[in-house]
Amino acid sequence: MAMSASTGDLGPPPAPRALSRQDARTLALAALGGALEFYDFIIFVFFTSVIGQLFFPPDTPDWLRQLQAFGLFAAGYLARPLGGIVMAHFGDRTGRKRMFTLSVFLMAVPTLLIGLLPTYETLGYAAPLCLLGLRILQGAAVGGEVPGAWVFVSEHVPERRIGFACGTLTAGLTFGILLGSLMATAVNKAYDQEALLAFGWRIPFLIGGVLGFFSVFLRRWLAETPVFEEMRQRRALVKELPLKAALRGHGLSVAVSMLLTCVLTAGIVVVILMTPTLLQKLYGIPATAALEANSLATLSLTIGCVSAGLLSDRFGASRVLSIGMLAQLGATYLLYRGASATPEHLPLLYVVTGLCVGVTGAIPGVMVRAFPPPVRFSGLSFSYNMAYALFGGLTPLLVTLLLKASPMAPAHYVAGMCALGSLIALFLPALSRRAQHQSE
Repeated sequence: MAMSASTGDLGPPPAPRALSRQDARTLALAALGGALEFYDFIIFVFFTSVIGQLFFPPDTPDWLRQLQAFGLFAAGYLARPLGGIVMAHFGDRTGRKRMFTLSVFLMAVPTLLIGLLPTYETLGYAAPLCLLGLRILQGAAVGGEVPGAWVFVSEHVPERRIGFACGTLTAGLTFGILLGSLMATAVNKAYDQEALLAFGWRIPFLIGGVLGFFSVFLRRWLAETPVFEEMRQRRALVKELPLKAALRGHGLSVAVSMLLTCVLTAGIVVVILMTPTLLQKLYGIPATAALEANSLATLSLTIGCVSAGLLSDRFGASRVLSIGMLAQLGATYLLYRGASATPEHLPLLYVVTGLCVGVTGAIPGVMVRAFPPPVRFSGLSFSYNMAYALFGGLTPLLVTLLLKASPMAPAHYVAGMCALGSLIALFLPALSRRAQHQSE
């Protein structure tokens, strides 16, 4: 088992070079396309209350309806490993760009169909079943998109700028969350509850489907990664199943990447995706106020992701994660305490918390460097998607159940994951040295 250097089987790294204009263009296009695709995937969570009312029997208790809606949201996460493993297999065999384009196309189709889907009133129980199927398709698409995007941008930039590249791409993905939050805010302001239930909720999904097809067009301008082209020319592509090679030879990398993904899910899923709905339920904060604050927090999150990536290139991921996780822990508690005691300070509290959650931007660079190029896509995709399926998909259900015991349950959950992240960060240098020694 080895946490391999990023150059892996390709020999010594190339001479250091600066970030070129072409690198910047690739990063910008990849991040923009990722933002549009991630918008398609997460817009669902901002309308879970409405979807719960429309796609389940009207006599269902409110708490059960909310739980079922979050269950549909979780289904997308549970489907991610299958899509990720299949796309990663071909990404390691036939090229990164082809799968990078396919994933966004597979996201656009079900998003558009959700916007056109009849509700329970028309289809009965077939409505939630159809919605479940479309969420599964979305999950399979994003399972290939996120790890594929990290691999794609990291193989286009110099080795010493991998942290910045992955942080920028992660910022693009989180900007998709911001687009979703802004869209949800606009729809809630434009329509009253009756109009929202009648047709307003469909608008974000229909727009998302169109934006998804625009993303497909954007990615036609991207080139295959130089790292993969070199492997192809040298015939250095893995000859066996890439996933099998990754699991057999890089078990330590898989374990560390899965644990880091668990940490990443806490900040994104709980603090950014779930909190707007939870603030409404727990403290009676109006939907528009919660969503406006969330938009500001997500904007600060994008800044935090880029900053964390830059800092990890400069000072090392271990230091950045150690300090950043403590900051995220404290900020999350302040957010939930403040939302209860001083709701007028919610925007400021949420902005600070979003900036602290940006420490997650340092995590992808660690995971990319953990695997050598021939199995990088498969190793990273398996680790990330399996962990996200278990923890990202089940987190909303778990937090919802824990809320019965304490309104601070979301903060407690985030605190536990931050503690895990800080612990992993302390051992990253030792794990890296051990892995390098094992691979020699």
